[in-house]
Amino acid sequence: MLCYVMMEELPGAFGSSGSFALRLGQTVFSSASLFFMCLDVSFYSYTAFCFLVIVMGLVIPWSITLLVIDGYTVFIQKLPIQRRLITTIISGDIVLSYLSLAAASSTEGVTNLLLESGSHCPAKLCARFQFSAAMAFLSWFLTSASCLFNFWLVCCV
Repeated sequence: MLCYVMMEELPGAFGSSGSFALRLGQTVFSSASLFFMCLDVSFYSYTAFCFLVIVMGLVIPWSITLLVIDGYTVFIQKLPIQRRLITTIISGDIVLSYLSLAAASSTEGVTNLLLESGSHCPAKLCARFQFSAAMAFLSWFLTSASCLFNFWLVCCV
């Protein structure tokens, strides 16, 4: 009974309105990152940019799927929380969190290198790549936050 009370009070745990907000933010930020990276075709020239596009392409369906499940849980019917489900969500969040951080960091590093060289990247294009990396960092932050909230949930299930 104590664990059930803790689950209800945990703001970002799976099946709560906080989790719904975190997943919505992940979806928005990762979609914005992908959108601003893909506005120009020249991102194919650099592996770090391709890596960011691939990772954000993985984060978007993951976040949308969990957004739909959280929305169903919050607005329609409370689903029972199972240990295997929470463990799967934590595992996916950990993997995507590390990949998002690596992709955002590598994109920012390559963009800064291109800006310092001066001749390889016009300022407008590099600013777009930097904005895409910033959106990826925000998506990473929300993914890692939801992972930490769900870690607390595992002990009670």
